[in-house]
Amino acid sequence: MSATTVFHAPLAWLDGRWQPDVLLRVGPDGHWLDVRSGLPAPEGARRLSGPVVPSLVDAHSHAFQRAFAGLAEQRAKDNDDFWSWRERMYGVALRITPDQLRVIATQLYTELLAGGYTQVCEFHYLHRREDGQAYDDELAMSWALADAAQDAGIGLTLLPVLYAHAGFAETGLRDTQRRFRTDADWVWRACQRINAAGLPLVSAGVALHSLRAAHADDIRQLQHRVGTAAVPIHIHVAEQQQEVRDCLAATGQRPLAALADYGLDARWQLVHATHSTRGEIDRIGASGAGVVICPGTEANLGDGLADLDGWLAAGVPMTVGSDSQVTRGWVEELRWLEYGQRLGQQRRNVAALPGRQPSTAARLFDACLQGSAAAAGMKTWGLVPGARADFLVLDVPGCGLAGLPTASLMDGLIFASQGQPWSEVFVAGQSRPLRDDARTQRFADVMQACWGT
Repeated sequence: MSATTVFHAPLAWLDGRWQPDVLLRVGPDGHWLDVRSGLPAPEGARRLSGPVVPSLVDAHSHAFQRAFAGLAEQRAKDNDDFWSWRERMYGVALRITPDQLRVIATQLYTELLAGGYTQVCEFHYLHRREDGQAYDDELAMSWALADAAQDAGIGLTLLPVLYAHAGFAETGLRDTQRRFRTDADWVWRACQRINAAGLPLVSAGVALHSLRAAHADDIRQLQHRVGTAAVPIHIHVAEQQQEVRDCLAATGQRPLAALADYGLDARWQLVHATHSTRGEIDRIGASGAGVVICPGTEANLGDGLADLDGWLAAGVPMTVGSDSQVTRGWVEELRWLEYGQRLGQQRRNVAALPGRQPSTAARLFDACLQGSAAAAGMKTWGLVPGARADFLVLDVPGCGLAGLPTASLMDGLIFASQGQPWSEVFVAGQSRPLRDDARTQRFADVMQACWGT
């Protein structure tokens, strides 16, 4: 952008409520200069067609798994669980090339934009050639993801993953994991190279796959290399009951307690954190770390239900993620975050806070809005001065919310909308296409090459 751009919205979600006649000014750098309500549209302002909603960060994504979505929904044996799904997923990981990954990720990132995400945190562990050897440029797969994000126009936080072991009691990786192998030096070097490249809308942090894949020495080494650098640090933790049992056997502690002993801070994002105790939640809350819940994937994999009451009560920063890509929009993630609790507890409006925040939808949305900046490694997020000028324009009649009272629009969006909710999606003040038929055809061609008819 070369000059200031001014938008005017009939309504916008500001400070936890709908406010009318909102003026939004974007600076030449694509960040908000000013956001104020109760003002008429000045001459030259672009009038937006519907209410403005802040976008959210997709805080956990495995882009290559978009090629697997929908292909693991049949059961040939007596038992099917996360671990059997994982073995089938490895078959995808072992065949995708950098060129194919760029196509797959471009399709996914376009779909994530249509789903209301304008920044994606890519938990990236697919690094090596199909035979397990390094590419000539060891970041070939990372650059494919960065290129895809720029093709789609979405923001990207790349998180190269430390993946060194197959299990708590195992040293090294299995052959089916040969493309994932890294160590602390590799991960920190990758983070530094990606950030040094200075690509628009692309930054990097670091990640550890899990406590079973990154043992104590690995974690300490990466902590030492990162030091006090202001980069996000993500890790899968306590996703599965078997993981809890294995961690207890290996360390004498449950995963969240074992992780807390490493010394967490606000840079840390704990992905899934499904199986927790209130004592563990209190420790995480005291550390300042955040949690990333992925309700669509956790339901698809049979992981279990997170203690939503506990995390909210402890004030732990929260975000959601598309993870395995079986769901690719935050409206559905938040809907199922609450619905899972309703089914498990057999009561309604579990996330609401009577007397303070009685709207379930508002409490969940605002929690994820507030957690988005830290998850992506940013200082600010949302409709606030200084944040990147990302926003969504709600298509009220198009998603079935016509006639709903203004005060109930967020409730209706999360729990009663249908179809595509957004008429436009903006990143850094610029509108992004929500569909691209040529990209979709290239994706279909890659799927055909991978899977056949």
